[in-house]
Amino acid sequence: MSHFLAVYTMPRAALIAFRTLPKAEQDAVDARGIPLWEEWGKRNTAHLPNLGGMVGKTRRVTRAGVEDASNTICGYVIVEAEDIDQAARLFADHPHFTLFSGDGVDITPFLTGPDLGRAE
Repeated sequence: MSHFLAVYTMPRAALIAFRTLPKAEQDAVDARGIPLWEEWGKRNTAHLPNLGGMVGKTRRVTRAGVEDASNTICGYVIVEAEDIDQAARLFADHPHFTLFSGDGVDITPFLTGPDLGRAE
């Protein structure tokens, strides 16, 4: 089995649009979406050796120094699958973009690692 990094993406404008909805509407989306996300996780638990998490604002470090940066990354999960196509199919109906404001999930193979804290 190979390991893949699945990165949840969401344009900043989509997050802002969601946050401008009335609180009751945001709560309603969460009330529908969180159980769907949990169900997706349970359905795919054999392929998820690390559930990752959601992430916040970005700081970029370069030769020029440290500065605020922007990207569409809002979370990640590590996936174990036979190949990248199988890994991608796990996300076909994911609530990140079927219900929530996310626009996609980028799947990329690990060329080294990841260290999952497991003896192999």
